[in-house]
Amino acid sequence: MSASTERLRDPRQRAGRATTILDVAAGLLLRHGYRRVTIDDVAAGAGIGKGTVYLHWKTREQLFGAVFAREVLHAVDELRRALRDDPRVCLLHRFAQTYFLAIADRPLLRGFLLGDPDLLGKLTGSPDTGRDDRHAATLNEYFRLLAEHGLLRDDLSADEVGYAYQATFEGFLRAEGASPVGEPEQRAELLARTVRRAFESDSPASDATVADLAGVTVTLLGDLIDADRAEFGIPEA
Repeated sequence: MSASTERLRDPRQRAGRATTILDVAAGLLLRHGYRRVTIDDVAAGAGIGKGTVYLHWKTREQLFGAVFAREVLHAVDELRRALRDDPRVCLLHRFAQTYFLAIADRPLLRGFLLGDPDLLGKLTGSPDTGRDDRHAATLNEYFRLLAEHGLLRDDLSADEVGYAYQATFEGFLRAEGASPVGEPEQRAELLARTVRRAFESDSPASDATVADLAGVTVTLLGDLIDADRAEFGIPEA
């Protein structure tokens, strides 16, 4: 067994090596795009052998899927931190505004999400993984909690609001390249106003309700982050 393989048995060194590989792959993907980047390119950029990359991810698709998953987790973690700093981010319009800006601030993630749908399918994991179901279940639970706390309009079910919200959010993302509205902050504010008027209850939320919902939502996002890290082999930041 080689010395380099032995060193990878140390969890901290292995995590550091994985982080370096992901950082290099992300930079190459941002500059050159998915179809032009190879494992050889990533290995050369990281200053390691190609075989060392395969100790972490068995295929090119798995590696780039982990890059995509990490980009999503950075955005989700930004949302989680915002909730900890200001519990009112749990309100749907603030939640949408914060997450929209987290994505807009990550050009690689934005490129993934707005790119080729077939490519995105390859990067989110094979059909037998639970990633998509896990993310959908987390969002569904968030909407159930909003409805339970009386924070959604009452003439639509939580499922209907969730579907319409998702379509609205994704529509704002897809319109980014052609938007006549100035800066991302302005577009995020417009999204927040749209979501508030379309989907939220007119009744104000009490501080106690907000604190309760924010705490549960932070836990939901934390569980999602942990599960995705484990599935895609993404080390702690």
